[in-house]
This record gives sequence, structure tokens and C-alpha cells, in this order.
Amino acid sequence: MDEQWALLVPLLPKRAKAGRPPAWPRRQLIDGIRFRVRTGVPWRDVPVEYGPWNRVYDLFRRWQRSGTWHRILTLLQSLADAKGAITWDLSVDSTVCRAHQHAAGARKQGDLQKEPPGGIFTELRDHGLGRSRGGFTTKLHLAVEQGQKPMSIVVTAGQRGDSPQFEPVLGKVRVPRMGPGRPRVRLDRVRADKTPHAAIGSSSCPDVGDA
Repeated sequence: MDEQWALLVPLLPKRAKAGRPPAWPRRQLIDGIRFRVRTGVPWRDVPVEYGPWNRVYDLFRRWQRSGTWHRILTLLQSLADAKGAITWDLSVDSTVCRAHQHAAGARKQGDLQKEPPGGIFTELRDHGLGRSRGGFTTKLHLAVEQGQKPMSIVVTAGQRGDSPQFEPVLGKVRVPRMGPGRPRVRLDRVRADKTPHAAIGSSSCPDVGDA
């Protein structure tokens, strides 16, 4: 954990001004965010050892809206690629997440909320929620390299098929170089199931080596 934190610290946003140290260190709050994301418990049930739950949530939400989490992930991918730690044989698949029961009562016109949803990214019109065999669900379409590092993600409603998202999820793979040069988007191989051969070999996927 100490090694991971040492790698993460330089990538975090700089504090706005000097002064007294905050009552709740960033590492403590970020550990609380990790606990919540890993376990899926309600924010109010985050253990007090990570700090007040509303402080934990506030940090998560502010950085989500500002795109900080996305920037951190992109920087980590760039560092990993520079060290040769990314295997560019990608696997594409999806997983379905059951929505919380309270999701069914969400405001239909999210832009009318006191704090509009989303952030730097446009909120999906269906909020990534739909009806499937599992009930009210969201589907995550992922591209991961062979070290199981996430390379891209596409969120859809739970009833959406995998094949139509094959090209969009590959199209979002984009790893900036640490030095000069264009971001890397070219893959060596792609592994997937239930994907039409026409989609794999089409001219709209010129950067895929083999499939």
C-alpha cells in the first residue's frame, strides 16, 4: 500500500493554498472511497476510521465532477506504458451491475436537479439504467490488457447488447506518451466473444491487429 500511495501522490491535484493541514488527510479519505467502491456499501456506512462519510463522499464527488479521477487513471496508464507494463493484447467483455432499489426513484430530468449529474462528461439520457433479465441494471463494457489493467470503459443500460459496443470500447483506448509523440491507440490483438467477424475486420477498426 505504501508503494502504491507513493506512486499516486505526485498525480493528485495540488492544494489551493498553504495553511493548517486538513483534519482528514487525503490518504485516509481516498482509502474510504476505495472501501466503498470495493464493497458497494451505502456512503453512510463507510467506517468512521476513514473519516466522516460526508467528507469521503464530498472528495469523491468533487473529483468525479472535475474529471480528476479520469486524469489520474490516464496518467497511471501512461506511466505503465512507459515502463512496458501494459500488454497490448486486449480482452473485451461486459458485466451487468444491479441498480440499487433507490435508482428507480431518480429524477427523470436530471438537468433540473440542484446539482446536475455528470461533470466533464455528458450524462447519458437513460442514465445508464435499463430493464433486463436481472431487473433494473447497468452494463459496463470493458477493454482490459492481460495484466487486468482497465484500458477503457463504456456504460450502457443493462439490456444493451455487447456487439454494438465492441468498436466504441476499442475507440476509447487512448494512452498518452510520457514524452513526445501521439497517444497510443494501436493494439496488438483483441480477444472477445460473440462479436461479429464483420465488426472485427471492418475498415472502421484499422488499429486492431488480430482478433
